[in-house]
Amino acid sequence: MTKTRLVLFDLDGTLVDTAPDLAGAVNRMLAARERPALALESLRPLASHGARGLIGRAFGLAPGDADFESLRQEFFREYESALCRESELFPTMAATLEELERQGLRWGIVTNKIARFTEPLVQALGLSQRAACVVSGDTTPHAKPHPAPLLHALASASVEAGHAVYVGDDLRDVQAGRAAGLRTVAAAYGYLGDGIPIDDWGADRVISRPADLLDFIGS
Repeated sequence: MTKTRLVLFDLDGTLVDTAPDLAGAVNRMLAARERPALALESLRPLASHGARGLIGRAFGLAPGDADFESLRQEFFREYESALCRESELFPTMAATLEELERQGLRWGIVTNKIARFTEPLVQALGLSQRAACVVSGDTTPHAKPHPAPLLHALASASVEAGHAVYVGDDLRDVQAGRAAGLRTVAAAYGYLGDGIPIDDWGADRVISRPADLLDFIGS
């Protein structure tokens, strides 16, 4: 068995439950137009897709549509103004990170969220100084499912792919991890979206809570 030295996490829907603040941003946009708010649970599955998914659900628009870009910029401003009001680590994640650190394992973050939002959020949650690396969606020329962000994280942490694991709640996370040569873990407690069922993603393990990751790393 190859010893794990580094665990990399996707951010939204895997490490942190950011859905309440993402939903809050789009609901403030609706309120400004005197339209009713959408329930958090109807927006939660789309949270990993950021502005594209949430604007699509709230306004029925997609990239390329006439008003999409202006709504996207408005969404960015709304989210930036309150990006860590309700966001928090998923249940058992805090204890999982502490146990990884106790065992001498390093951990980091690889997300498609742009640095404009990633860095203040990670700082607000008190994770900046603990993470071995933080790779945002605009850190490299390519975002997931391209392997470039994960390869950048490995280089930053000076760890080979065979000694690392990537945990995510979206098919593109598993695709990126496999393309980069990492073992992959799919987080069934995350947002998941409405595409291919999680059991068909091809991950090495599916976990129902963050703490289950410890059993996989030790297996």
